[in-house]
Amino acid sequence: MSGVRRQGSGVRRQGSGVRRRGSGVRGQGSGVRGQESGQGSGVMPVRSPKEWIVYAKAYELATHIFNLTKRFPTDERYSLTSQIRRSSRSVCTNLREAWAKRRYVAHFVNKLTDCDGEIGETDTSLDFAKDCGYITCDEHSNLTSRCQEVGKMLGAMILNPDPWLLIDPPTPPDPDS
Repeated sequence: MSGVRRQGSGVRRQGSGVRRRGSGVRGQGSGVRGQESGQGSGVMPVRSPKEWIVYAKAYELATHIFNLTKRFPTDERYSLTSQIRRSSRSVCTNLREAWAKRRYVAHFVNKLTDCDGEIGETDTSLDFAKDCGYITCDEHSNLTSRCQEVGKMLGAMILNPDPWLLIDPPTPPDPDS
């Protein structure tokens, strides 16, 4: 636990029924939750970004898009199909990079901003897919709604990164002083 004072999880533990404080964004409808480090609280710290709700939702979206694009025309293989798959997967990849940079506020926020850009790019590619007739209006609506949900969660993390950062513990007082 050393080096961790408070870290946002982006997840709510299943079956616990316990709500944690931390991010301060709960009332904004972001779906992002903070998590205490577990020191004396009985809560285990997050060990991987895979435990964040935002990561799980982005991963599920990318997987859904991958399966959906299998039916795109072959002449789109190296353009729209490749682009939408790459941008949707890049959200999760950049979340992993943000996790690795969570000791540094600017680096962490930079990676989250990259995630936000990629989710926007995915949303735009979905617009093209709908307009080209590759996906239905219902599929488009469902997927763009999911993009917006992930985008809101990322926005909340960007605006309030502190709960997700690693913070050095306070130095104990010198007994000789």
